[in-house]
Amino acid sequence: MRFEERVRKYEYKLNDTDDQIIDYILNNKQAFVHRSIQSLAAELYTVPNTITRLSKKLGYEGFSHLKNAIRDEIEANAAPQENSAYFCIQKTFELLDPEVIEIAAKMIHDAKRVLFFAVGDTAPFCELMVRNLRVSGKAAEFSIHRHEVIHAIEQMTTHDVLFLISLTGETKQVLEMAKIAQEKRVPIVSLTHFHANSLQMMAAVHLYCYAPKKVKNGYNITDRTPVMIVLQALSQYYWDHY
Repeated sequence: MRFEERVRKYEYKLNDTDDQIIDYILNNKQAFVHRSIQSLAAELYTVPNTITRLSKKLGYEGFSHLKNAIRDEIEANAAPQENSAYFCIQKTFELLDPEVIEIAAKMIHDAKRVLFFAVGDTAPFCELMVRNLRVSGKAAEFSIHRHEVIHAIEQMTTHDVLFLISLTGETKQVLEMAKIAQEKRVPIVSLTHFHANSLQMMAAVHLYCYAPKKVKNGYNITDRTPVMIVLQALSQYYWDHY
């Protein structure tokens, strides 16, 4: 996983000092790989331990691992085969964050009511999750009908959870439900492709997969296997702990 992707994945762990260090690295990658941790800390008016902690927050073993990984990124300099199914699956596994999976599972478990919603080819995954939760005795619901979902959200409270799936994070119908839920202060869990998007910004917890949009002859042929991987990981955690 590239440095920028790690920053997005673990952004919920970062503070202002971390952001300052990250900005330096992003703007000075060539110079960064030749810096010692002591000289970098001095230039950024911090201490080496802060940089080491940041490295570990981003999933590196330490500062040396971070520096070597960025050096490898610079030397690789070739675009990955992002259109391959293997690449999307591999990236999705890299994006799985056990801490976020745990938080989402606990939210679902503690909620009095859980409602899933998606549209189009992604909608069947909502039905799948309802069945998966039923295995552990957790009642959940879904509907593909707009008016039914709106009615359900209007009956929900802060003790419930709305789980929304949209790979683009910009699906009009899904954002409509998210806005209604926000007005009701209903917590939202989102699952989207790994990029900045409107739905992710509205969610209390956001899960990522790697499923960039693909179109052929006017048809949406986006690979939805990554969606299944994330939902299976969430289901497995729920089964194991609840």
